Amino acid sequence: MKLRQKIIFLAIVPLCLAFAAIALVVRYQAVELARQQRSTIEAAYLASKNTELRHYVDLAQHALAHLYDTGRTDDAIKEEARRILADLEFGDDGYFFVYDDQGRSIMHPRQPELVGREMWDWRDASGSPTIQHLIERAHQGGGFERYLWRKPSSKTVAPKLGYVIALPRWDWVIGTGIYLDDVEAALAQVDHQNSGYLHQTMLLIAIIALSSALAVGLAGLLLNLSEYRVADAKLRQLAQRVVRSQEEERARLSRDLHDGISQWLVSIKLQIEAALERLRGTPEQAAVARAGFEKTATQINGVLAEVRRISHDLRPAILDDLGLAAALEHLCGEWRESSPQTQIVFEHERQREDGAALSDVVNTVLFRVAQEALTNIARHANASQIRMRLYDGHNLLMLQVQDNGNGFDPGQVDDHSRHGIGLRNMRERMEAVGGELAIDSSAAGTSISAVIARSSLFPSPHV
Repeated sequence: MKLRQKIIFLAIVPLCLAFAAIALVVRYQAVELARQQRSTIEAAYLASKNTELRHYVDLAQHALAHLYDTGRTDDAIKEEARRILADLEFGDDGYFFVYDDQGRSIMHPRQPELVGREMWDWRDASGSPTIQHLIERAHQGGGFERYLWRKPSSKTVAPKLGYVIALPRWDWVIGTGIYLDDVEAALAQVDHQNSGYLHQTMLLIAIIALSSALAVGLAGLLLNLSEYRVADAKLRQLAQRVVRSQEEERARLSRDLHDGISQWLVSIKLQIEAALERLRGTPEQAAVARAGFEKTATQINGVLAEVRRISHDLRPAILDDLGLAAALEHLCGEWRESSPQTQIVFEHERQREDGAALSDVVNTVLFRVAQEALTNIARHANASQIRMRLYDGHNLLMLQVQDNGNGFDPGQVDDHSRHGIGLRNMRERMEAVGGELAIDSSAAGTSISAVIARSSLFPSPHV
């Protein structure tokens, strides 16, 4: 996976995880809210049903009061009471029922086939002894009881809420009930609506999450394309600079070989040929030839020195053999020999005692920075004093080159397309090893500081 793909992936994954967490929280809250809403609606329904049942039973009790208060217990008075209760109906499925204390059905207007049956051990569809529970509830002072019973209008078994009271002198238990299937249907409708709302909310969150992920991915791709174009342009510029630097170095090397070594070698060749001719002549000519050979030997020493100079400019051997400090000190020594009118001082401050050597890449970068700085001083600064300082600390490595020359404006140099190539090269070399180049210039002189943090000392081929 490429870096740009990893960046997009790392941006989209946390976003998706955040939306997933939000979806889970929303779902939990929605489910909890739906449960509370269902409980509230159910409680409100049951409260209204309880109140309704109490009113119905109270009405029945008042309807029988004039009979029950007489104190009579004969069959005639009970038959009159059954007739009154049978006429008290409400709605399609509202009626009153009567059982004696032994569980025998006394009256059931909607299911007359049950009248006279012993139902003490009768159980509903769930296996609950319904009649026993109703009689026990009535003798406890009356109250509500939930059970399953056949609904007259639909001929199906449905949940029912009953309310019963006892008439002790007659050994009766009278009561009525309301079927709760309409309540269950209303609650099921509420559950269905809440489920639909939850599904829509989850779908909306999913759409938003997908849209956000696509937006982030698209933005990442556009940013990558933009960065790719910028990087490609910078890479082309860098390649052009590298080619230009190589051509300049080759041109310099060609001039050194042509103007120096090549001319010396031609001169040496001509002198040797002339000396060989004189050796065949008179003794006086032979003496002149020997003197010519001595001059030629001196010129050969000069050629060797020039070859060493060119080789040193390309890659000083002392940098590999003795390290950066020795190479910089040798560089300063060469400057003293070539420019005796300018005073140059080299200082080396080392705080690390662990003997850890710098990598060849870092040594080369700092050495080239020092070379470029001295070259710029020689060409432009007109300085009389130069101070070069190498600081090898615990946390950083710093090379500083200061002069008291004319100074310059770094901003103008950076903005110029043809000037400042040396400064750009120094910056690029420092960036390649994770370092920084700081330039401070004024009329009092120029200070160039190349700083590399110890934590970023790593090998890099782009120096």
